[in-house]
Amino acid sequence: MNDTIARDEPAAAPASSAQPKKVFVKTYGCQMNVYDSQRMADALAAEGYSPTDAIEDADLVLLNTCHIREKAAEKVYSELGRIRKLKAERGERGRETIVGVAGCVAQAEGDEIIRRAPVVDLVIGPQTYHRLPQAVRKARAGEKVVETDYAIEDKFERLPALRKAEVRSRGVTAFLTVQEGCDKFCTFCVVPYTRGSETSRPVAQILAEAQRLGEAGVREVTLLGQNVNAWHGEGPDGSEWGLGQLLFRLVEVPGIARLRYTTSHPRDMDDALIAAHRDLPALMPYLHLPVQAGSDRILKAMNRRHTADDYLRLIERIRAANPDIAMSGDFIVGFPGETDADFEATMRLVREVGYAQAFSFKYSPRPGTPGAEMPLHVAEHVKDGRLQALQALLGEQQAAFLKSRVGLTMDVLIEKPGRQPGQIVGRSPWLQPVIVDEKAGEIGDIVRVRITKTGHASLFSEPV
Repeated sequence: MNDTIARDEPAAAPASSAQPKKVFVKTYGCQMNVYDSQRMADALAAEGYSPTDAIEDADLVLLNTCHIREKAAEKVYSELGRIRKLKAERGERGRETIVGVAGCVAQAEGDEIIRRAPVVDLVIGPQTYHRLPQAVRKARAGEKVVETDYAIEDKFERLPALRKAEVRSRGVTAFLTVQEGCDKFCTFCVVPYTRGSETSRPVAQILAEAQRLGEAGVREVTLLGQNVNAWHGEGPDGSEWGLGQLLFRLVEVPGIARLRYTTSHPRDMDDALIAAHRDLPALMPYLHLPVQAGSDRILKAMNRRHTADDYLRLIERIRAANPDIAMSGDFIVGFPGETDADFEATMRLVREVGYAQAFSFKYSPRPGTPGAEMPLHVAEHVKDGRLQALQALLGEQQAAFLKSRVGLTMDVLIEKPGRQPGQIVGRSPWLQPVIVDEKAGEIGDIVRVRITKTGHASLFSEPV
């Protein structure tokens, strides 16, 4: 078992105990960035930094950035302009503020960030945040630090042990990164360039972290990866495991009652993983399986390496294994060369699948990707119209799925207090928030309820 995660030792003494230091982390983008932000905070705890939600009180400000959406870098520079004023004001009061940029924009921009925004003291990529404590020490000594080389060493091995108190403060659900990077090279996506090639954590390391989460009271774990179902980690006997085999092992971890995983690629849904959806009640019946488009011509231009029919036949197999499963997806409209007929093919696919939830976006060029260099870019007003039509259809499907839950009896994991007195909020097996009477149970309990009505995106219930 991985000793660096499994030990329950006190954190190292802070670098300086003269005055407690605080770190403010702003997280952009995906669930993996949320996980990364938490682990960066864990790494900084040994340097004497405690988290704060008030940026004006922070001795260290970290922006953990995402490069997926349009103008992501410009949004970061805009935020840094506001932070520059804050840093100047604190300096006038004799308080030092270190400013860092982490994540995928950091990886993509590197030294350019410090050139354009001198307020930044350190830049650190997603593969090197285990080096963050050393980078902060250098920055406090007056050095401008850029750490964006892909690390040779395993960053997860070098992170400090998860501390029970920190895990408990985050709630009864948790993310656990098992896979990073991408080898698919979809022509619209920057992830292979910012996160690197696909790498998988070994089984022992994942189990140690899962056991740590279970000991701290976490009831539901979501496994994360850019292509999480491409995970193929080394097992205890040295053999290579797949995600399905890992899920069968994780259900044995004490305390962990529910499992999820995201994000998947259709090409990596193998028989063992589909069997897990059939045989494991702890694996929630909700699958995020992006297709991006319904036109084979556009899928080929995107380098997705599957057809619309491949995707639909895969959905049939998954639903045959677990008829209760709800599907979620991602869609891009207006990819270069997309015609009205191509877009209609996407609409047909959506109608055929029937999604419980989906995310849809207009295509926006990412610098350095093949898609940005393609001809026949679609006009913005055409993208707008297509996106509105697609989102209207997806909205109808989401509302229909919510309505189909009314009258069902289901197990709900209680997560937090409700907004109204007498209410608590849980999570359904299909990820919707469920409003529950507070007498039904306590945070961390899994309670049986009957769904009585729907809200905008939530469900209301009565105890059974």
